[in-house]
Amino acid sequence: MPSRESVCLEEMVWPEVESAIEDGSRTAIVAVGSIEQHGPHLPLNMDTLDGDEISRRIATELGDALAAPTIRPGCSGHHMEFPGTITVPPETLMNVIRTYCRSLDEHGFEYIVLIPTHGGNFGPVKTVAPDIARELNATVIPLADLDEHMNLLNEGLSDAGIEYDQDVIHAGAAETAMVMAIDQDLVRAEAIESGPEGDISPARLLSEGFESITENGVLGDPTQATAEAGEVIIKNVVETYVDQIKTERDAV
Repeated sequence: MPSRESVCLEEMVWPEVESAIEDGSRTAIVAVGSIEQHGPHLPLNMDTLDGDEISRRIATELGDALAAPTIRPGCSGHHMEFPGTITVPPETLMNVIRTYCRSLDEHGFEYIVLIPTHGGNFGPVKTVAPDIARELNATVIPLADLDEHMNLLNEGLSDAGIEYDQDVIHAGAAETAMVMAIDQDLVRAEAIESGPEGDISPARLLSEGFESITENGVLGDPTQATAEAGEVIIKNVVETYVDQIKTERDAV
């Protein structure tokens, strides 16, 4: 059998997966993304692109992990005023995550890392992870601190020399930069436009929907974004999460 080159589960054939697990790749990285509007300039699968890239890089950095396909859609009801958005109820997402993890556990993965990349998914992941952990043999590691995730994105901008941050990040400088770094062609540069800034209430966004605050679905100024900054942001997230995963595995 040829040597396995990809760390992405969906790109492998089953004998390669079996061999990888037998050879010690017993950590599965599971991003939890979405299909939702990201302004007039970013694709609906932004959070899924982000999840794919981050999970692949984390698996590569760990060296003994595989990146499972990103779960989507997610809990995006607050974006439903914008066409194309697809949402599921929190209980549906939690059931999908639960059964997803059961499959990975049954195949012999000893650690399952859950990484939400969409704000509406952090709560469901944090809620369901302890229940899953009690049910499975595998250790479940949820990296579901939304404030930390936002801070990592803002810190990445700062490290790239862009002094700009937002308390609530959506389709602005950070996410636009990340898509630029992943696939520049997916950004509709001619359609980039800014959205509201300043004191934005997350509670209002969730209860009344994004359209109550932003007509174009954007928060902040995506014109600040660069592909170079996106690369720094992604590296910042990956390095932080790799360290946390190693710490959690060592503690078991």
